[in-house]
Amino acid sequence: MSGLNSIYLSLILTLITLIPHAVVSSKLEAIDALLNRLDSQRPSASVQESAARAVLQRLLPAHVNSFEFNVVSKDVCGGHSCFLIENHKQPGKNEPEIIIKGSTAVEVASGLHWYIKYWCGAHISWDKTGGIQIASVPNPGSLPLVKDEDVMIHRPVPWNYYQNVVTASYSYVWWDWERWEKEIDWMALQGINLPLAFNGQEAIWQKVFMNFNISMEDLNDFFGGPAFLAWARMGNLHGWGGPLSQNWLNQQLILQKQILSRMLGLGMIPVLPSFSGNVPAALKKIFPSANITRLGDWNTVDGNRRWCCTYLLDPTDPLFIEIGEAFIRQQTAEYGDVTDIYNCDTFNENSPPTNDPTFISSLGAAVYEAMSKGDKDAVWLMQGWLFYSDSSFWQPPQMQALLHSVPLGKMIVLDLFADVTPIWRTSSQFYGTPYIWCMLHNFGGNIEMYGILDAISLGPVDARVSENSTMVGVGMCMEGIEHNPVVYEFMSEMAFRNKKVQVPEWLKTYAHRRYGKAVHQVEAAWEILHRTVYNCTDGIADHNTDFIVKLPDWDPSPNSVSGVSKQNHLPLTLPGPRRFLFQDTSSSLPQAHLWYSTEEVVNALKLFLDAGNDLAGSATYRYDLVDLTRQVLSKLSNQVYLDAVIAFQRKDAKALNHHSQKFLQIIKDIDVLLASDDNFLLGTWLESAKKLAVNPSEKRQYEWNARTQVTMWYDTNKTMQSQLHDYANKFWSGLLEDYYLPRALTYFSHLSNSLRDNEKFKLEEWRKEWISFSNNWQAATDLYTVKATGDALAISKALYGKYFGQ
Repeated sequence: MSGLNSIYLSLILTLITLIPHAVVSSKLEAIDALLNRLDSQRPSASVQESAARAVLQRLLPAHVNSFEFNVVSKDVCGGHSCFLIENHKQPGKNEPEIIIKGSTAVEVASGLHWYIKYWCGAHISWDKTGGIQIASVPNPGSLPLVKDEDVMIHRPVPWNYYQNVVTASYSYVWWDWERWEKEIDWMALQGINLPLAFNGQEAIWQKVFMNFNISMEDLNDFFGGPAFLAWARMGNLHGWGGPLSQNWLNQQLILQKQILSRMLGLGMIPVLPSFSGNVPAALKKIFPSANITRLGDWNTVDGNRRWCCTYLLDPTDPLFIEIGEAFIRQQTAEYGDVTDIYNCDTFNENSPPTNDPTFISSLGAAVYEAMSKGDKDAVWLMQGWLFYSDSSFWQPPQMQALLHSVPLGKMIVLDLFADVTPIWRTSSQFYGTPYIWCMLHNFGGNIEMYGILDAISLGPVDARVSENSTMVGVGMCMEGIEHNPVVYEFMSEMAFRNKKVQVPEWLKTYAHRRYGKAVHQVEAAWEILHRTVYNCTDGIADHNTDFIVKLPDWDPSPNSVSGVSKQNHLPLTLPGPRRFLFQDTSSSLPQAHLWYSTEEVVNALKLFLDAGNDLAGSATYRYDLVDLTRQVLSKLSNQVYLDAVIAFQRKDAKALNHHSQKFLQIIKDIDVLLASDDNFLLGTWLESAKKLAVNPSEKRQYEWNARTQVTMWYDTNKTMQSQLHDYANKFWSGLLEDYYLPRALTYFSHLSNSLRDNEKFKLEEWRKEWISFSNNWQAATDLYTVKATGDALAISKALYGKYFGQ
């Protein structure tokens, strides 16, 4: 009998071990079915080939006849997505030299990028990070041949996802079609095939809600202003920066149609928005029996209901299904049947009212039902940030209840912060739910040299080859773009890498390609940057808290009751263990984030400067030099600020004056440095905002939105700064001289007056003065240049000598 029991036990254990594999296999089979369905809906090969040729025309117009592009069946790639690079059999005059084949136009464009990178030594980055380096591409008729008969590069996972739901506000908000066209080209060259497409949704909501008897006046209070739409969409705020004009709504809808048309032509699968339950206040009056609740405050200074406390329609209410279906159908009516993948984040920053798994499962099922009523093939794409930011609520039973609340294979999760804290490791691969390994990297569009290149090299590979892996893609989910080009090029490449990349070797070729030649000083500098700036392993989300751009709002007096302002401890934009002003919470002094040896990075700057004679004409070199000099001086200023504070605490007026003057001088010097490169100018941001306006009223409104987002961000009162002040801080010339400098000047003046008069530091008086100044600056309309002035190399050399020459 005991032997029989042993057999039964063995059989049960075997079945238990097989169940996860069986579940994983079923879900991935469902994803395969989705991929096949989406493949069948793509434009014809000829349409995609034309779109790829247009990318080539814009990138290398002299080489349009040097390449032949073919969109081929996945069968050519063994059933997967890939690109192939081949030599043309009989190249001749005006004949193609290189043939690039791909399973979609995105793969073809990726193959083009791969070829000009690794055979021609070219480099592609955003215009605002130095642009492209294509001088190394040989003339037509002289392109290098592929040594092997052909080169085939597979995608190890189907998707390369792009964007965060807030990128639309921090980076794209003021873009016109010309700028969007460049971005979609960049996306195609980087292999991105699953981009978020969130423009124009307010025009869709206008039509939907008006069918539910919501007036335009009601919507004016519901929508946020242009620079704050992302947070209005998430239900964090309403009305702030608004209202939206009909001009804006119409412009953005037209722009969205252009964006979608181009994405589809290249074979991309756009991800569209869906209904998360966020509704106008008026809906509660129109449907008094609907289960609509008012949410709590989100980061206002005093719970001001003019901006806070939005309304959420419960997903289990029948009206939720009705509105959700109407929104999907209205999108389809406007754009056509362009996708089956929809983003929805109902539970981000909004925990369900109970942690009962059964109830959570019913909520998830209702959210999906609203999608599937509008699109029977709908797939729910969800940001997995909530499992990190609100981990105390989302325990395993609650996670499983949500993730398993939809049919098999109908949900994809973005492991949003996998570069730092991968959730797949601690959740049994999201309990069998397909997921995308994502790099978050940037918050608020801050300018800060930062990254974790080794984690990018290894993380996606580890996830993909792990036992029972449900990984179906890689992604980039930064809040803001156009910075740290090395990080984004490397992460994009991981969409086509099936094993770990040796980062030091890759960086050596990167430097050669980026600057157009090999310079040993620059190579040595990148070796240093790899092990310092781009090797952050402390687990802290890097929000730039350097004291120039985020001056601590506190009374530094010894034993002060106020101490460091409570505002500096508050979670920013999303709750949870995400932002830290302090590294050492036991310290009485504020500590900006620092994860590397500043001395080593100063040495890297010296090496960059030593390469100046060889690279002075390179725009990519100039950008990196300015950025690195800015980084070094900003970190220096943090210590100078602390020196000033310590002098104040010791009541040493002379030392306080010395260190505060040095801090102010560093701000002035960085502003001059940034002014020497077109990519670090406040004027560009402001002028792009005003350019979208069609009348003086819109011009003033858009400029206020643009100025406010990068400074106070949200509401103030006379004595309290916005709780989100400096969240979207920027190192831009103009902003340092006219905003950060006056702030530091008034703060240090109040400290000096306190010592002179032997009085307590008047923190509230400083706040009043500063908030009044900021409000006036946000409402101002003075012009800022959009053209660089000065010699970046000469300025950088002079600043190095001034601050580090000894």
